[in-house]
Amino acid sequence: MLNPSSDLQRLFDAPVRPGRLVWIGLRTRRRGAVREVVQAELSTESGLVGDRYDGKTGRRQVTLVAQEDLAAIASFLGRATIAPALLRRNLVTAGINLLALKARRVAVGEAILEITDDCHPCSRMEEALGLGGYNALRGRGGLTARVITGGEIRLGDPIVRLGAVE
Repeated sequence: MLNPSSDLQRLFDAPVRPGRLVWIGLRTRRRGAVREVVQAELSTESGLVGDRYDGKTGRRQVTLVAQEDLAAIASFLGRATIAPALLRRNLVTAGINLLALKARRVAVGEAILEITDDCHPCSRMEEALGLGGYNALRGRGGLTARVITGGEIRLGDPIVRLGAVE
């Protein structure tokens, strides 16, 4: 924990430009297809309604990854692009550094999320992305979150960093 009055803490607390929501995916079942949607409902009881984890509470109700990290992963693998569904994350963001959201609350559309942890790659990434997929994702797998306030989210919604988690 940093000293609240330190220069480094002030930098961590400095303003962050809002980003936007550019992709929403619902995982239909384990190893099943990921259904791309233009809007979805977030619920404190269910997480992302319609996702395979719908109805589960805890720290991993929603997963996020940055569009900018998808570009880096593609580059590491020698590809032009990576389809978001291959990573099996729920939300793709653009224009905001996800690391600046760690241990913070974030507004997405009508909902508020609490960023809870890193979303580390699983061993299936070799299968999904090919040789080197796991290592390409290391440090770029995104974040996990729980829903604090439910509500509707839509493509294009702003993503705004709120206060620190107490």
